[in-house]
Amino acid sequence: MDINQLYKIYQQFPSIQTDTRKLKKGDLFFALKGPNFNGNEYAHKALELGAAYSIVDEILGAPDERILLFDDVQLTLQLLAKKHREQFNIPFIAVTGSNGKTTTKELIHAVLSTRYKTSTTEGNLNNHIGIPLTLLKIKPDAEIAVIEMGANHQKEIEGYCTYTLPTHAIITNCGKAHLEGFGGEEGVKKGKGELYNYIRRTKGTVFLYNDYDYLKNMSAGIEKIIKYGTGGGDDELISGKIKADAQFLETEITKGGNFGCIKTHLVGGYNLPNVLAAICIGKVFSVPENKIKLALESYIPSNSRSQMIKRGSNEIILDAYNANPSSMKLAIENFAGMKGENKIMILGGMMELGEESISEHKKLIDLIAQYKWKQVLLVGSQFDGITGNYLYFEDVHQARNWFLAQDIRDAQILIKGSRSKQLEKMLE
Repeated sequence: MDINQLYKIYQQFPSIQTDTRKLKKGDLFFALKGPNFNGNEYAHKALELGAAYSIVDEILGAPDERILLFDDVQLTLQLLAKKHREQFNIPFIAVTGSNGKTTTKELIHAVLSTRYKTSTTEGNLNNHIGIPLTLLKIKPDAEIAVIEMGANHQKEIEGYCTYTLPTHAIITNCGKAHLEGFGGEEGVKKGKGELYNYIRRTKGTVFLYNDYDYLKNMSAGIEKIIKYGTGGGDDELISGKIKADAQFLETEITKGGNFGCIKTHLVGGYNLPNVLAAICIGKVFSVPENKIKLALESYIPSNSRSQMIKRGSNEIILDAYNANPSSMKLAIENFAGMKGENKIMILGGMMELGEESISEHKKLIDLIAQYKWKQVLLVGSQFDGITGNYLYFEDVHQARNWFLAQDIRDAQILIKGSRSKQLEKMLE
């Protein structure tokens, strides 16, 4: 059997599942392998649970005509996704970056959805499995797709482009994230720049944040570049600035539209580029200004990303989905600039920094020391031995036990850390 034959089956059964625990009747089960599991072992189980077919790369157990054998299940999933992608002649906007890519993707989707049937990445399904699954969920009547691409090593985004085939691209930024896999900051730029390389080769369009000179350098040679930023120059389609010192980000568009003040539910001025990106893309795709504004003001962040939570008399910024040196610095500086005298920070260790881990965590301690805090809690072994005068806890459970034993009232609290530190459990 080849991909064309499998695609005909997919058209009859257009629901993909890789986990038998979530399987529904009529799904196609893809028996993926991982370091600690072999999906081929569940091929028969999937059929018993109602799967139409199981796609495998090993036959384990009795033959069954509903078990379809391919050389590599993961590659087959990606090739099937490419085949489905090729059925569409619509804009495919790829979003990547070290920080803010999920928020940017969500804002773009919110804006475009006011006018178009827009398909997008659910949550953070932005890897070698999530992206194909996202593509295969795109309905035939879709008018635009917004696809998030995460990466932690070279050639990863290049691979995603081979089956996503983006027509438009945006790199939010290149910061100190996944330094271990990328091999330093220049490696991050090279890895993220693979998206620009694809767009350059295919004559696509780039949306570029004009404040970052490195993005301008990286995009050299791309014919179609649409810029947004804060400078207000003639080359910017959209320019904007932070309107006021408010609890949530308020944006004033200074060039490119008559929006008035856009009052978002996003915490932190570092979200300004994300908002400007969504406005810029909305304008390019002729979304009315009133709809752009309504979409941005209606969007409420979730999933531990820049969420503002009220607990009794305390105000909590929960930003515990991910962390790297760049995003940590932005979050801490933003928090330091917010109003309030009773500020508590709970920071988790940063992952995937390789040899630079100790030095980057020391820099974080030095940054914290520049400001006045009521209390600082440092969570995770990455801080062990370099905590200075601040409280240190091995894990979130120890930190939570200490926190609950205090009588904390009328405080402003920032919770920020890498996903693996599970700092959202502080609020359970």
